[in-house]
Amino acid sequence: MFSAPYPKAPGRMGTGRNRFLADPPDGWSLGRAKGGMFHSRGQRSISAAVAGATVNPAVRAGPAGVPRDEPRPAVLLRAVPHLLAGSDAVAVAVAAGALGGYGVAAAAVPVLLLLCAARGQYRPGFSPSALDDLPGLAGCGLAALFLGVLAGAPSTPAPALPAAGLAFLVLACGGRTAGYAVLRAGRRREESGRALVVGTSPAGRRIARGLAAHPEYGLRPVGFVADREAPRAGPEDERVLGGLDAAAEVVSAHEVRTMIVPVAGAAGAPGARAMAAARAGQRLGCDVLFVPEPGGPAAALLRVEDHILGFPVARMRRDPRERPSWPVKRVADVAVAALGLVVALPVLAACALAVRRDGGRGVLFRQVRVGARGTCFELLKFRTFTPADEHESATRWSVAGDERVGRVARFLRRTSLDDLPQLWNVLRGDMSVVGPRPERPYFVDRFARAFPHYRSRHRVPVGITGWAQVHGLRGDSSIGDRARFDNHYADTWSLWGDVKILLRTAGAVLRGPRPGGG
Repeated sequence: MFSAPYPKAPGRMGTGRNRFLADPPDGWSLGRAKGGMFHSRGQRSISAAVAGATVNPAVRAGPAGVPRDEPRPAVLLRAVPHLLAGSDAVAVAVAAGALGGYGVAAAAVPVLLLLCAARGQYRPGFSPSALDDLPGLAGCGLAALFLGVLAGAPSTPAPALPAAGLAFLVLACGGRTAGYAVLRAGRRREESGRALVVGTSPAGRRIARGLAAHPEYGLRPVGFVADREAPRAGPEDERVLGGLDAAAEVVSAHEVRTMIVPVAGAAGAPGARAMAAARAGQRLGCDVLFVPEPGGPAAALLRVEDHILGFPVARMRRDPRERPSWPVKRVADVAVAALGLVVALPVLAACALAVRRDGGRGVLFRQVRVGARGTCFELLKFRTFTPADEHESATRWSVAGDERVGRVARFLRRTSLDDLPQLWNVLRGDMSVVGPRPERPYFVDRFARAFPHYRSRHRVPVGITGWAQVHGLRGDSSIGDRARFDNHYADTWSLWGDVKILLRTAGAVLRGPRPGGG
């Protein structure tokens, strides 16, 4: 539970029959910075066994010639999260035992471990410190002890809790100090995680030299990729391995696990080609670290929570679909869609009858739309309009006031009841309940040419309702504004964000019909 590495980024999808978007998402955003040991797992010779090019130094002979899979430093590095969790468990068990014995300890230990794991307390950064962990440990420890007392010894005197909390902090900080000492020692002795520096700026060279001199950070620079520079020999940590356009090849050839992108200039953002190189590395599983100049504009703007050699560090946000909570979104989609279809069955039947009486046969309208990663699917709606032919269906933009839209159809559009059949699309996996609204291939291609980051919105599944829609962007509203809101949703996705959108959608429905279409 405590040593799981970040998942690798998925490779580029092929161009199949339903493939529409081939380009990777544009745009960049920055997330929380954590790093160190967890991002150097398995960073020795990953492909040597397959390629046969090198002998993995990790495969050594143990005592009496018995093969050993990993050297001792690597074993120590992998054990550090468990050492930290074990020391926390012992500390809270001792403190809880003083409060009420075994019952309090049995309840407090799992609560503490879960709280600390959720806060990332068992994923040490580049420069971990027990003092940095102290505030988080204090909160988790007091909460665990309080819940343990409630569960195991509710009659415990209240004044005893602060004393037990203090004892826990002393023991836990002592355990973490020892654990971090083991971590730094293991990093010095182990072949550190391979790092690639993007660009040959003075800051990048200082970082590379510093990391080579301080292996306790857990990163070993193998060289640079630079703009318009051919490969150039030099010391291992200063050689240029290729141009920015060849970043993916360099990452694969040198088994790079971390890319370091120095950020300089008033704009506070890397150049377009540097960002393209960073995204290429991320798709191959690299952690991408943005390193702004201390005191510069980017350092003030980015969310920085770690440092290397005094340089602030922020991590490039990963694809939302790689986050641990992402599978919960699909589970929630299935639950909401199934429940919604059951609850809304009378409404669905009434809408179907009204459409049949108003416009004759053909209650449902099917239309090809573009979903996540450019996959095309058949979207379902109640029929509110009958196009003249297939070409009009694919290329005609819906506008308010069309004379061919009847009274029932206008009501369904105003109330969004025409979208209810899309709950079936959600159950099938074509859509999500929350996400950018899907569009037809003709318009996706047209909008992508007009708005540079329009394709980026397809990083996440399309939805019945979305961040743009709850801000009133539907119907004939600005496509550029919609794309901006949709990309913000993809950049900052969270489960709570989906809940907020659903609540705001419910509020909009209760307030009454909305103008326009969607």
